[in-house]
Amino acid sequence: MAWALKLPLADEVIESGLVQDFDASLSGIGQELGAGAYSMSDVLALPIFKQEESSLPPDNENKILPFQYVLCAATSPAVKLHDETLTYLNQGQSYEIRMLDNRKLGELPEINGKLVKSIFRVVFHDRRLQYTEHQQLEGWRWNRPGDRILDIDIPMSVGIIDPRANPTQLNTVEFLWDPAKRTSVFIQVHCISTEFTMRKHGGEKGVPFRVQIDTFKENENGEYTEHLHSASCQIKVFKPKGADRKQKTDREKMEKRTPHEKEKYQPSYETTILTECSPWPEITYVNNSPSPGFNSSHSSFSLGEGNGSPNHQPEPPPPVTD
Repeated sequence: MAWALKLPLADEVIESGLVQDFDASLSGIGQELGAGAYSMSDVLALPIFKQEESSLPPDNENKILPFQYVLCAATSPAVKLHDETLTYLNQGQSYEIRMLDNRKLGELPEINGKLVKSIFRVVFHDRRLQYTEHQQLEGWRWNRPGDRILDIDIPMSVGIIDPRANPTQLNTVEFLWDPAKRTSVFIQVHCISTEFTMRKHGGEKGVPFRVQIDTFKENENGEYTEHLHSASCQIKVFKPKGADRKQKTDREKMEKRTPHEKEKYQPSYETTILTECSPWPEITYVNNSPSPGFNSSHSSFSLGEGNGSPNHQPEPPPPVTD
């Protein structure tokens, strides 16, 4: 028919419109980026990113532990990244551990104005030695009659109440403290790391220990059996001044490494922060009966019945072949 107009096909119309829209969307994109108008925060504010963020597990920064324990001794600079810190101590020297109340406002209100109990232990880091811990400690007791593995330096400590040590548990001490008040306990470790290594020809590598702190609150019966927090750190103990020499040796070794090699190691920190860990298995053995604490003599300890014997392990020991 003569009156009929030839219209463009529907596909042609859509295609031409898409080209125009695409060209328009590209125009000026270079100028916007160059002018600094592009903001990553705007992208992250989009709903899709907000939903993904809410589904992620809570960050460690959001998990504030109720207590923090800080050992006032420098960490070794010869520890690789992502490995646990290692701290050198001198045998018999008093080292401060600061007991810090790290609770957020309104957290654990049931302990406000009340005391908590902390139990300190020096235990083996090596799992093979953990299985034979009872025999190891008995052997140490035989070689060092009358000595203890772990002591509290009472005159130097601040804020600790009713400190006790069981004469049958040479590596354990305990005390009460008020989280609202300044508390610092000075500990002394009397065993050295090489006492638990096989004697060969001298220069034996000492075994690492762990300092572990378990803290409990009172239950309805006034017994300190409800677990609150546990933390530990790895240590090695040397003869007097040996820790200082070892720290200096590690520092000199690190100084000789190339900058690229140094990036694989942690810096040395002035203090050691104990990291959260599982409670010691025998938490049901906490001593709750009232008894006198330390006497005036530094070496006299009150007898408290089993307060978490490290001689028991959560799994049966394998046969010892060495």
